[in-house]
Amino acid sequence: MKLRTLLIAALLVAGFIYVTSVARWNPAGILHPTNTAGGRLWSGPDVAQSAGLGTDEQNNIEIYRGAHAAVVNITSIVYQRNWFLELTPQKGTGSGFLVDDTGRILTNNHVISGSQELEVTLVDQTKYRARVLVRDAGNDIALIQISPRKKPAFLRLGESEGLQVGQKVLAIGNPFGLEGTLTTGVISSLSRSLKDETGRTLDGMIQTDAAINPGNSGGPLLDSRGNVIGINTAIYGPGANIGIGFALPINRAKAMLNEYAEKGRFAPPRLGVSVQYVAGDLAEALELPREGGLLIVEVERGSAAEEAGLRGARRWAVVGNYEIAVGGDLIMAIDGQAVNSRNSLTTAMNRKRPGDSMELTISRAGRTLKLKVKLGEGSTTL
Repeated sequence: MKLRTLLIAALLVAGFIYVTSVARWNPAGILHPTNTAGGRLWSGPDVAQSAGLGTDEQNNIEIYRGAHAAVVNITSIVYQRNWFLELTPQKGTGSGFLVDDTGRILTNNHVISGSQELEVTLVDQTKYRARVLVRDAGNDIALIQISPRKKPAFLRLGESEGLQVGQKVLAIGNPFGLEGTLTTGVISSLSRSLKDETGRTLDGMIQTDAAINPGNSGGPLLDSRGNVIGINTAIYGPGANIGIGFALPINRAKAMLNEYAEKGRFAPPRLGVSVQYVAGDLAEALELPREGGLLIVEVERGSAAEEAGLRGARRWAVVGNYEIAVGGDLIMAIDGQAVNSRNSLTTAMNRKRPGDSMELTISRAGRTLKLKVKLGEGSTTL
């Protein structure tokens, strides 16, 4: 009996010494080796397991899985003469995305502009020659067509009206030729205006901090449900991403697609004015109604605006910290809807076609007038 007790005690003591000197227990009760001679220099579970994915991570993964197969790489070839007057091909790359299973692809006009050859590469690395169906240079949009051997994946077009600053967005494209790249961020601002490479002003742009780099142009900007809400178009500055990118609202493209589907062609409506939004204290300082509106800076010669009698600025003045064009008409309402941002004119124009009429309520020299304007036809190419 005593011998048995001594043996049990000896085993308990030996076990205690082993546990405290050779191994350690973590709070979860999993045994880890210590850093002994010839042992590991790190600790971890005996069976490797991935960390649990958060809700937002899972959303990113699901959207990418469902969308990346519909995003394509576009290579454009332009033949230019070198110093010896020899024609040499110059390649440019961009992105695009399929909008149906027949092979129609939306992209930016500047991705394909001037090209003699277009090649589209799908996610499975199949390559196709593409042709241009229709374009809207004023909004930097183009629709091209391939003839796929099988029905490809395509994306759903969402709604760009009612977007909110802070809303999550995802961008997929081919920055620097790195195909199928996903970046995420939020809508940083709405109704931004910027000039494109040709000097034209693009109004009503979506600003985002989702990383957009050269090669992303023409790719989709998606919401958290995987719907396309914009076409990634430009970055701020001449270099790579600094957290300020711009996307064209998808409703501009939908207007082009709808007219092309109905008529087999597209011609954008054109008013022919450049404007500056003023309101509040700035409007009062210019002796304009406080509710403000779009102050006409310039009226193009021969445009619908000139024919309707709209007036542009006569001079420039410095008001506080702003240089403002003064003396022009102030557009306060469009078709009875009050103007509350620079984007108001762009939104109204997207509902129109060449030849349609637009009623403008304007303030001129202290008087309120209503003018009917018959919209002209803009250019679809540069």
